[in-house]
Amino acid sequence: MLLETIEKPNDIKKIAKEDYQALAQEIRNFLIETISVTGGHLGSNLGAVELTMALHLALNFPEDKVIWDVGHQSYTHKILTGRREWFTSLRQFHGMSGFPKRKESVCDVFDTGHSSTSISAGLGMVKARDIRGEKSTIVSVIGDGSLTGGMAYEALNNAAKLETNFIVILNDNNMSISENVGGVSKYLNNIRTASSYLDLKEGIYNALLGTKRGDSTINRIRRAKSSFKQLVIPGMFFEDMGITYLGPVDGHNIEGLVKVINEARRVKGAVIIHAITQKGKGYLPAERHPARFHGAEPFDIETGIPSHPRTVANYTDIFSTVMCKLGQRDERIVAITAAMPDGTGLKRFRNMYPDRFFDVGIAEEHAVTFAAGLAAGGLKPIVAVYSSFLQRAYDQILHDVCIQNLPVVFAIDRAGLVGSDGETHQGIFDFTYLSGIPNMHICAPKNKWELSDMLKFAVKFNAPIAIRYPRGTAYAGLKEYRAPIELGRAEWIYKEWEIALFAVGSMVKTGEAVREELKHQGRSVSLINARFVKPIDEDAVREACKDHMLIVTLEENVASGGYGEKVLDYMNREGLHNQFLSVTIPDAYVEHGNVELLKQEIGIDAGSIVKRILSVLAPRT
Repeated sequence: MLLETIEKPNDIKKIAKEDYQALAQEIRNFLIETISVTGGHLGSNLGAVELTMALHLALNFPEDKVIWDVGHQSYTHKILTGRREWFTSLRQFHGMSGFPKRKESVCDVFDTGHSSTSISAGLGMVKARDIRGEKSTIVSVIGDGSLTGGMAYEALNNAAKLETNFIVILNDNNMSISENVGGVSKYLNNIRTASSYLDLKEGIYNALLGTKRGDSTINRIRRAKSSFKQLVIPGMFFEDMGITYLGPVDGHNIEGLVKVINEARRVKGAVIIHAITQKGKGYLPAERHPARFHGAEPFDIETGIPSHPRTVANYTDIFSTVMCKLGQRDERIVAITAAMPDGTGLKRFRNMYPDRFFDVGIAEEHAVTFAAGLAAGGLKPIVAVYSSFLQRAYDQILHDVCIQNLPVVFAIDRAGLVGSDGETHQGIFDFTYLSGIPNMHICAPKNKWELSDMLKFAVKFNAPIAIRYPRGTAYAGLKEYRAPIELGRAEWIYKEWEIALFAVGSMVKTGEAVREELKHQGRSVSLINARFVKPIDEDAVREACKDHMLIVTLEENVASGGYGEKVLDYMNREGLHNQFLSVTIPDAYVEHGNVELLKQEIGIDAGSIVKRILSVLAPRT
């Protein structure tokens, strides 16, 4: 087995050329077999096998460096740098990350997890290389979906001034997570389909390569960027910026890719290699359903069907259903997503109301300001976005939405711990980064019924408002507790004395379990559904302080800037000196792993919370 000979960086160079395709197939088989058990990003990795092999054949690691945009296509890179045996622990607690991690290997040179960052990071490493007088090759690999992010163009604009080598590989599979949209996708599609150009260019290059003056002739042709390419390819956007463009090339032709990478290394400036690949290549279910296999759960290899199919609705499903009903009732409601119609649950809304649905690509900043414009124009925009992605649009929320007090609704999915994607995807900062903004209002539902009620409240609310809800199965408990939503008002679920639990959103379910255990130990416990993080219900806090010895806040957010801080600040200002305990996620980045295991590790599971409460009460009992 060829794959077993790859034990460390550069071992691939021992593989004979005639065995390249066999190795590529072994890598694909390994990825399919492994991810079918662990789950992970399958489609993007299957499409990048040959491209990654070519990089490892052309470059020397770790001296040369590759920065992977987003990083969910880096599995083959991990295999080729000696981490094949780690894959049994892929995305598991204390196991191998599904993204590049510097702490894992010297061949992972930049941690990634969000899109459109690789060119900026690569450009920085190029300048560091030059200042240090080194000669390494720096390559940034970016997908065509990530190229819709504005940061990529800021970096390209800067890179155009380079007079030293920097390679950008555009891995073009016409997909990000969902199908790409917008002008960039259309532009790249025009290049892909310019077969007359591609065939003639390949013929010229093949004829010249290897001849006595072939290389210099090729360079002269390349520099004549106002001639042949301008006639055949629309726009020549990259070359007009001053960046040398090579391509399009077949992203599954290993030897051809090695040649073009070596050619690119000779360019004294920034150069883009445009490689055409197929997402999910080599596995028919992933080829047919690339969005489904972007981030796959464990599945049956033969059919591609999830091993443990979902049988109950999750919070995204509830949001999707309510959005469609709201859209039917109010024609002013419009929906915006940043390249995530499936992940955020807007696919059904798009199908029902295509004229009121907007996918802006991987561009959260634009999504928010676009929503502000829609609101200023008299519509009711709902921005559906993951918690960890919304933080990229902080300035736009503050400057374009909240200063003007525009009624934009932020439906924040994947809030709190999300598990296996790790630090870059944990939604544990949104209370913090949103609550400091004037005019912003923040609420969190305790169950699926309350998510529906909060969405209905939010679309009628005439100011910025965020609703944050977790990943996973929608909690169906406490259905009988459904008091009307009022701005800044908490909901008393159980009212007793001694201990008052103020729980936010997903932590209400945990609060129920904490209360039950404390009751078994003879304690009297109130449970309050906080509902609003901004503004907090000061009346409820004051009332609880009259009858309870200990005030406990429970939230799935970091401590700094969270709900607990706000409650404690109010108590201090009012001179309320009850014992106080804030249960939060520590002010730290949380690694990947099973969510329930992570909760136990950081002490926000029911058992850990009970122990902490009893330890606080112990000195006075």
